[in-house]
Amino acid sequence: MSASTVEHDAAPGLDYYEAVPYVLVMESVERGGEWLRRAEYPELPGCVAEAYSATEALDKLEQERLRVLRQLWDRGAPIPVPRPPLLRPRPLRHRETP
Repeated sequence: MSASTVEHDAAPGLDYYEAVPYVLVMESVERGGEWLRRAEYPELPGCVAEAYSATEALDKLEQERLRVLRQLWDRGAPIPVPRPPLLRPRPLRHRETP
């Protein structure tokens, strides 16, 4: 999934990006014989956290998300935002046969 970017002059302040609902990916990964929970916002470069529990991974990920956003903002770099959802097509209606 690709992310678009919004330039600083076309968007509100950092608080806008902090409120963006980024896509969250959570998976279990094995590291050295132990299972960890890996949480990631794929649209934000390097925004990943691992922990033994899912809730701990999410807490760490939130801290990392805020750090990454602040770092991009301070550098004046474009901040990725998720693309809008695809429009849903109307459901097909079945024709009744006579």
